[in-house]
Amino acid sequence: MRQHAPAAGSIAEIDQGLRSYMLGVYNYMTLGVALTGIVAFFTANSPALLQAIYGTPLQWVVMLAPLGFVLALSFGINRLSLGTAQLLYWAFAAVMGLSLAAIFLVYTPVSITRVFLITAMTFGAMSIYGYSTSRDLTSWGSFLFMGLIGIILAMIVNWWLQSAMLDFVVSGIGVLVFVGLTAYDTQRIKMTYYCVIDGEALAKSAVYGALSLYLDFINLFLMLLRLFGGQRD
Repeated sequence: MRQHAPAAGSIAEIDQGLRSYMLGVYNYMTLGVALTGIVAFFTANSPALLQAIYGTPLQWVVMLAPLGFVLALSFGINRLSLGTAQLLYWAFAAVMGLSLAAIFLVYTPVSITRVFLITAMTFGAMSIYGYSTSRDLTSWGSFLFMGLIGIILAMIVNWWLQSAMLDFVVSGIGVLVFVGLTAYDTQRIKMTYYCVIDGEALAKSAVYGALSLYLDFINLFLMLLRLFGGQRD
């Protein structure tokens, strides 16, 4: 892939294009989170819908479907049309709302709101850092990926052990991993702009970038909720 050449006469144009590109990424990500929250809230407040999902084997479909959407976007983004990529992203965000409806049954609305605001501030600070720092964060990638694999394995083990201490440790490490991923992914998305010159490919990369930041945000929120969320009586 050819990089944008930062010639003196085009620096301002490139900077404007980068800001527009990143704004598009953040808009996709923010609207995706909003859609997830709306679907989760209304699902949690609909006894009939809750029974239809969590009272039947459909709950496994709802739980596993988001992974299918992520895999489809991750491995097929280059082959998909822009419209299809956008459709899959919105469908993913909506299905995530169905799967996250259960948090409203476990945690109090006040604690969910409080943790969401903490997540938003933490995410915002780290994303700004990733965007503005001159430090190359590429070396973080392998370390954060290993941490992510470790978290997944530990959560699978704890599904059988049901250890409160292990759950606390995993959640704490998870916060650190997704804080780091927020900065790392933001810088990676920023650098994508300089490498992609095809208009539709750049638009699709904005959707994929939004998916990455969405996952960082949601997982950071869930880890913080496990640590600081107040459970219902």
